[in-house]
Amino acid sequence: MSCESCITGCVDTLDGRFIKHSVIVIGRGRYKAYQDFFRHPSFDGDTTLITKPLLIALTIFLVACGSTPKIPGQPEKQPKAQETEPQVDYSGAHSLGFRQNRIVEAAKAEWVYFGQQIVVIDGEEESIPHVGIWEDDDDSHSDRINQYWRAVGKSRISGYDCKQPWSAAFISWIMQAAGVPNDMFPSSSAHRFYLNHFIANADNPYAAWIPHTIYQYKPKPGDLICATRGKIRPPEVTEEIEDSLYSWRMHCDIVVETNGQTVHAIGGNVRNSVSKTILTLSPDGYVQFTRARPWVLIVENRLD
Repeated sequence: MSCESCITGCVDTLDGRFIKHSVIVIGRGRYKAYQDFFRHPSFDGDTTLITKPLLIALTIFLVACGSTPKIPGQPEKQPKAQETEPQVDYSGAHSLGFRQNRIVEAAKAEWVYFGQQIVVIDGEEESIPHVGIWEDDDDSHSDRINQYWRAVGKSRISGYDCKQPWSAAFISWIMQAAGVPNDMFPSSSAHRFYLNHFIANADNPYAAWIPHTIYQYKPKPGDLICATRGKIRPPEVTEEIEDSLYSWRMHCDIVVETNGQTVHAIGGNVRNSVSKTILTLSPDGYVQFTRARPWVLIVENRLD
């Protein structure tokens, strides 16, 4: 979304036991609203993201804020949508295997293409310090979502089909772009399908993907971190996950960076865009289970 002619403002509202700080951006005849603090997870189409054009509320919050929050502008030039894998530099991340590195770099390239939206999760608090380009902001980005859907055999869905959660299609497209064979990562329109495949083969010593609970394993670049929605108890062993996958609605992101204190992970359909989520780890370096994003599973990437 271009913010060259946007109106921005903010307002504090009471929702149950939480004070929510909202930022509203209006421009080009449409609007977006963001909240710094959320009570429920809000990815893959959650209605926590508020989009109601309240002009009266806009007047109120402009007075309440005292100053206008600044939304970072988009890069002057966006890469053109491609029908093949993204043109990225695979020379970095020397500690990663060849295909692990390609996965990470392909995810980073898509994040750049969608305006580098950032979501920060620190305990139960969630914020969006940088707003990117949304799935339905223009034809080129809507068409890009269509390319993700084509990777899972659904050619008629685009970014304008906003009610269709596309995070699993995004992951599948990234794997194809990175050259990962389908027998190693089955393309799936829902995360539970490929996760079931990995769990069923977890005892295979040559398996390329090994699932772990968030208490068993510390994530590294190239891995997947996966969350569910709803009120659940985080499983302590992977066998518990296998029994629950069919009833869970899942979401997974690709880890692109970790430093022992935070993890950076890129995923599709996070706040209506390809977003980088930055989450704070526990003091001993593990992913934390929170209501803001209930992480339950890490899939270790053992590709070369």
